Amino acid sequence: MTLRFDGKVAIVTGAGAGLGRAYALLLGSRGAKVVVNDLGGSVKGEGVNNKAADIVVDEIKKAGGVAVANYDSVEFGDKIVKTAVDAFGTVDIVINNAGILRDVSFMKMTDEDWDLIMKVHLKGSYSVTRAAWDIMRTKGFGRVINTGSSSGLYGSFGQVNYSAAKMAMHGLSQSLAKEGEKRNIRVNTICPLAASRMTETVLPKEVLDNIKPEYVAPLIAYLVHDSCEETGSLFEVGAGYVAKLRWQRTAGHLFGLKDFTPENVQKEWAKITDFEKDPVYPTSNQEMMEVISQNFGGAKTADALKADDIFGMMFTYLAEGNGKALIPKVASIYAFEITKTKGGKVEAVFEIDLKNGQGTVKKGKPAAADATFTMTDADFEQVCLGKLNPQMAFMQGKMKIKGNMAKATKFTPELFPPPNAENMAKWKSAKL
Repeated sequence: MTLRFDGKVAIVTGAGAGLGRAYALLLGSRGAKVVVNDLGGSVKGEGVNNKAADIVVDEIKKAGGVAVANYDSVEFGDKIVKTAVDAFGTVDIVINNAGILRDVSFMKMTDEDWDLIMKVHLKGSYSVTRAAWDIMRTKGFGRVINTGSSSGLYGSFGQVNYSAAKMAMHGLSQSLAKEGEKRNIRVNTICPLAASRMTETVLPKEVLDNIKPEYVAPLIAYLVHDSCEETGSLFEVGAGYVAKLRWQRTAGHLFGLKDFTPENVQKEWAKITDFEKDPVYPTSNQEMMEVISQNFGGAKTADALKADDIFGMMFTYLAEGNGKALIPKVASIYAFEITKTKGGKVEAVFEIDLKNGQGTVKKGKPAAADATFTMTDADFEQVCLGKLNPQMAFMQGKMKIKGNMAKATKFTPELFPPPNAENMAKWKSAKL
């Protein structure tokens, strides 16, 4: 099925040439009404020329599409969004593409070199998105693309200003993705490689001929389509190649606070920097808190799982005959995969059999589970204590479920006593 944008209004900044032009032409050819924004300045952000935007608008119209031009600097996002609202009544899509270069070594960089890059890339993306944000929130739909760069991801000699601004774009995207999620606003970052005014000075012609902007545009069109649920993500794209990037963190080493000395850091440095053994892929700062909370007195040792004691208590509770009434009501076998960190390796698997006899709990993977839950040790404890709602845990990605969802919903914390101090003493934890 062809992905179309009929009825959608898209703003593309810096659309007078290069990537922005390719985005505007593709969206316009598929039914979107396009605001073609371009100040018409030089690569260094100097001068003004309305001709660039007008040419692209004419191209879209000649192909049977609908478009209007806007010539404002992206620092005046309210004016750009006003053009969209005045012409088409709303805005659905914002593609923050406008950019300039002020390449110079750091020792020669001036405040103007720094400030102008920040104004166009970071302030400009903020300004246009902010002006459109309330419209998107009210209508319950929005798609935003922020443009990063490999220079931001990996650094680039002579581009300290540009690299800093481009890395900041993804921080902008990740936070906006979280704020917009409930209102169906999806925000992503792309790091494109394509022939443009900004790359033609550093890449040979034979390379430029094979990295046309048209070989980037399809990804952007998909990301801004209403069928795409991707949000808060980062992609490299160029010459038809698309890849998603994520953060990777070593398993690290948790020092006892009394042992946290420079000498011990040196001693454990190989482990701290080892990406080969049990790396994790964090997606929020909560995962750091889960690890360091063990130094707040919550865990018995760095390697202990609270789940061991909780499942041990459940075993004792069922062994005393309390599970007889649960069997006909639940009639399912569950597996629980427990990790220390979100996305980390599975540290232990437990089986809860509420289908046979009077029910039982054991450590190990079931031969056949109706549903499998995957959670961190800390989140599992919070759910069992009633401090974390299971539905919220699932919606927030803290609980993953595989298998029969209907049977999964039958397992609720209310089936067992909460593992507080009183109940843990009453139903002493068995060693599983």
